Amino acid sequence: MIATPNFANVSPDDYLKLEEQSSVKHEYIDGEVYAMAGATDTHVTIALNMAIALRNHLRGSSCRVYISDMKVRIQKAKSERFYYPDILVTCDQRDRDTPTYKQFPQLIIEVLSDSTEAFDRGDKFMDYQSLDSLQEYILINTRHPRLEIFRRQDDSWLFNSYSLSEDTDDTTFHIVSLDFTEQIAAIYEDVNFNLPEN
Repeated sequence: MIATPNFANVSPDDYLKLEEQSSVKHEYIDGEVYAMAGATDTHVTIALNMAIALRNHLRGSSCRVYISDMKVRIQKAKSERFYYPDILVTCDQRDRDTPTYKQFPQLIIEVLSDSTEAFDRGDKFMDYQSLDSLQEYILINTRHPRLEIFRRQDDSWLFNSYSLSEDTDDTTFHIVSLDFTEQIAAIYEDVNFNLPEN
């Protein structure tokens, strides 16, 4: 997300209308609209690998997997936000009624980048935690093969970190809310860590 807002004092309805016509994606925070930066080869490859694995696992279920063009709407007292997570999964039928955003995600995944990592770990995660439907939040590293999974348990979030071992390439991770297990190596397939970020 680019730090300088492009527009200020925009209503949520006006934002949604503007976004339908825009060639650039924007996130929305309490009336301010922020342009989003483009992604790298590594970022896109990781997100695609994860989305395909989840889609294959959930095929035939009531759950839907969405990639980076689908917004999440967060409504709190005196606050409203729209974010574009890299991947989201919703299993809630109410999300079928909103074609341009979802409000009841069960899982949200962000693929980290240098420009967004602090926000993804900080304020954005705090906003996501206000979604009662959210069960797990995953951060995927783009510099090393590592996933961080935050799982809701009652009123707190449990943390687990999964890294690819140097001894083996079959290390797995587990997404409890979707009963999904996958090898870390599969998520990083075709990723070249030596590519420059810019």
